[in-house]
Amino acid sequence: MYQTGIHQALNQYRDGALAEVNEANPHRLIQMLFDGALERIATAKGAMQQGNVAVKGERISKAIGIIDGLRAHLDMEKGGEVAANLDALYEYMGRRLTEANLRNDPAMLDEVANLLREVKAGWDAIPAQQAAEGERG
Repeated sequence: MYQTGIHQALNQYRDGALAEVNEANPHRLIQMLFDGALERIATAKGAMQQGNVAVKGERISKAIGIIDGLRAHLDMEKGGEVAANLDALYEYMGRRLTEANLRNDPAMLDEVANLLREVKAGWDAIPAQQAAEGERG
């Protein structure tokens, strides 16, 4: 079930990464989701600055979809306080992205991108070996 849900969230990201998605372990899939959300936010910011409302809205929507996917797959039982904090943070990010879209505010996009980078840095710090062991155990 976990794999299926993650793959659904990755549908928001897979524009050219299908082969990597099929080969990736769960740890790498989460990294790819972070990358995908950051990429969409950066593209939305560029579109916002150029006045391209359609692309801005589409990319913000896709970023929200990715963040919602990350949020939906938090293990609240095993994750305890960390999972609860991430849940609240992801919910906040979604709200801020929606506000950024409505207000046409690139600073809000930057705020969310910075928050995502911080969470991603923590995720990236998990050693590859530990991630592989978690996959087996």
